[in-house]
Amino acid sequence: MSSLTFFAVLCGLALGVGLWFLVSMVPRLSRPTLALRVAPYVVDLSSDARDILDRRPVNPLPVFGMLLGPMLGRTRRLLDLVVGGVDVTERRLRQAALPLTVEAFRARQLVWAAIAGCLGVLAAAAVQWARPIPAAAHVALVLLAAAGGFLGRDAVLQRQASARGQRMAAELPTVLEFLTLSLSAGEGILDALRRVSRISRGELASELATVTTAVASGLPLAETLTALARTLEIPALTRATEQLVGALERGTPLSDVLRAQAQDSRVESRRNLLESAGKKEVAMLVPLVFLILPLTILFAVFPAIFVLQVGL
Repeated sequence: MSSLTFFAVLCGLALGVGLWFLVSMVPRLSRPTLALRVAPYVVDLSSDARDILDRRPVNPLPVFGMLLGPMLGRTRRLLDLVVGGVDVTERRLRQAALPLTVEAFRARQLVWAAIAGCLGVLAAAAVQWARPIPAAAHVALVLLAAAGGFLGRDAVLQRQASARGQRMAAELPTVLEFLTLSLSAGEGILDALRRVSRISRGELASELATVTTAVASGLPLAETLTALARTLEIPALTRATEQLVGALERGTPLSDVLRAQAQDSRVESRRNLLESAGKKEVAMLVPLVFLILPLTILFAVFPAIFVLQVGL
């Protein structure tokens, strides 16, 4: 079978299944019969009524579900191992502050996979036009493109969650200092949190606003702060929350605890900045060696070569 024939068969199958879906979704314009209208009211008494209600319109979804169910189950378990289960995905969505459910996110992953698969089909057609390759290579290219799109959406989510966590970690020392000033002025911890969440602009301030809203609805402050730290998984925020909850339980002055945590957060951010600069030291040499140094040599050598050519 040539590649053109293979693509023709594949497009024909896709067209047939799509038309079947469309025909099965078209509503019936005829008026329902008397038996169909009465059946829901006598379903407990008549077996014929149950048979009438058990009838389903003819569509390919139950057939495909029955045939592909075991394979789809194994595929889903494999994807859970690769991209994380429902709990991991839900936590990442919460960390990235995306108002999506896990099912909606999986649907977006499928959309990305479909778009990448279409791009893979176009790439396979371009490769086939340039140089004939086997049909198996076309299928492998399309499947790899679809898998890349599916995993790429999860990678984007991880990057969004990580970037938001870094922004909140950078905002933490300032927020703790604001809380310390509010407590030193005589406000309570809940009023200080409410003031900071109202005045500040940032990711951490929005999270504190959700904390104050939850406390206003009746939840304990310590429990809400602990749940927030456990969900966001930011080490500095987790330490500050543990110290704050411990101070609330023991009756320790909160301003001293928050001031110490703010200082520790600034020291940690400075240390992380130095570590990041040390890791990127080699990467920073790339533009120096391959861009700046060749241009410097060119500007230094070219005039001398030009003078020598003119003199000769």
